Amino acid sequence: MEFLVWIVHVLVAMALIGLVLMQHGKGADMGAAFGSGSSGSLFGATGSANFLSRTTAVLATGFFLTSMTLTYFSGHSATGKPVAQRVVPVVPHSMPGPLDKSGTIPK
Repeated sequence: MEFLVWIVHVLVAMALIGLVLMQHGKGADMGAAFGSGSSGSLFGATGSANFLSRTTAVLATGFFLTSMTLTYFSGHSATGKPVAQRVVPVVPHSMPGPLDKSGTIPK
C-alpha cells in the first residue's frame, strides 16, 4: 500500500511541476495587449488560466494528501513501536580483556 502511495505521490508531483511551468506569469498580460493574445486557443481567452489554476489546485490537494499519508506510514510501522524505540543499539566490537598493573594486555 505504501509503495502505491509513493507512486501516486511522485506522479502528482511531476504533474504539478509541469502545470506550474505551463502557467503564465503576471507579466504575460502585456504581450496579449500587443496582439499575441490567446483568444484563439483551445480554452478561449481566459479559459486556459481557469483550467490550469483549478487543475493545479486539485493536484496540490492530492500532493498534500499523499504527503500526509506517507507521514502516517512512516510513524506507524508493522512492529507497533514508536520510532525512538525501533532504533537498534550499537554493540561495540569485542573489547580487549582487563589490563594488568603495568597497563598492558596480558597474554
